[in-house]
Amino acid sequence: MNRIRAIRSDADHQVALARISALMDAEPGTPDGDELDVLADLVELYESKHVPIGYPSPAAAIRFRMEQAELSPRDLVPILGSRAKVSEILSGKRELTLKMARALHRDLGIPAESLLRESERALPATMAETNWDRFPLRAMAKLGWFADASNLADRAEELMRDLMRRAGGESALPVLYRRNDHARANAKTDGYALQAWCWQVLATARATKLPAAFAPGLVTPAFLGRVARLSWAEAGPKLAKEFLAKHGLHVVALPHLPRTHLDGAAFLLADGTPVIGLTLRHDRLDNFWFCLLHELAHVGRHMGEGGGASFIDDLSLRSVERHRHDIREREADEWAEEALVPAAAWENSETKRHPTPGAVVELAHKIEVHPAVVAGRVRHERKNYRLLANFIGGGQVRRLFGLGSER
Repeated sequence: MNRIRAIRSDADHQVALARISALMDAEPGTPDGDELDVLADLVELYESKHVPIGYPSPAAAIRFRMEQAELSPRDLVPILGSRAKVSEILSGKRELTLKMARALHRDLGIPAESLLRESERALPATMAETNWDRFPLRAMAKLGWFADASNLADRAEELMRDLMRRAGGESALPVLYRRNDHARANAKTDGYALQAWCWQVLATARATKLPAAFAPGLVTPAFLGRVARLSWAEAGPKLAKEFLAKHGLHVVALPHLPRTHLDGAAFLLADGTPVIGLTLRHDRLDNFWFCLLHELAHVGRHMGEGGGASFIDDLSLRSVERHRHDIREREADEWAEEALVPAAAWENSETKRHPTPGAVVELAHKIEVHPAVVAGRVRHERKNYRLLANFIGGGQVRRLFGLGSER
């Protein structure tokens, strides 16, 4: 992946758009594909603050190019797949997929920035309006989430309703059926994919018997500190899951689905049992420990007895202005940061002033956490994610949960 810079001027904006155009053919999950996702997020953030007049809709951009090239809807069939799809896209009744956008950019030269002006891929207001074919059935089947993955297209509603039932029914996640203030979620998130992942987390938790019941009021800053101290062990992430299970909390690690842009989530089952879901999409110790404690903080600080709130988190948005206004997310960040690297130790440390490898190890020993935790704090504070790259524990988490590498 090329070095990515913040977009601070119109010149930076144009450079980023040009790079997006060059990357439109990049495969998802590759370094170029990851760069495309990051650049798209940065462009969206810059434009939300500095571009008051929006680009035309994808449909308008396509029609404009058709007029220029004297094309008919029939000419778009080889690009978009069928006459029905062409009609639905031109009328605005169907959203472009990323594959379609790439094909239109490649074959018709439509600017990538015009095709990426997508509306938020949200779920409908009620289950009655659900388009069952929109769920990422193939990706789910590839992960082994269906006992019988035959005839996916014909059985979409059957499969998803069964998953919903195992997750606890239609009321299991009502918060996801509306725009909610409990989600530090990426604007590009596909609501259907997000819903599917959440249902699978809940279904997995409900199928797992815990050795103890959860005691309301258990999760306090001191409790988070006990969990953070487990990071020192080589198998710390696995130990943390076992420790929390013995205290009546589920921790479910499931790979993320395409376009979920997700690190973690926190839910409550109908009986009040907390469930923490983790994607481990960034296979690093520093990311694991902050994400786990952030979701655990939601459980302790924002999920009281009988509370039905759900929290969905893309932690890459921690520094994005509009997401810093959510007081619940700030409070969860504060509890996690304090548990991992206490403010008193951080403010008085040589690590804050001069983050050398030796200083990182010294502070980690002093506060009894893994050096990756301290290195992660340094990188976040300085917004320099090339710093201390050898200390963040890359490739050391998924294997502990039996997930393997995503590459």
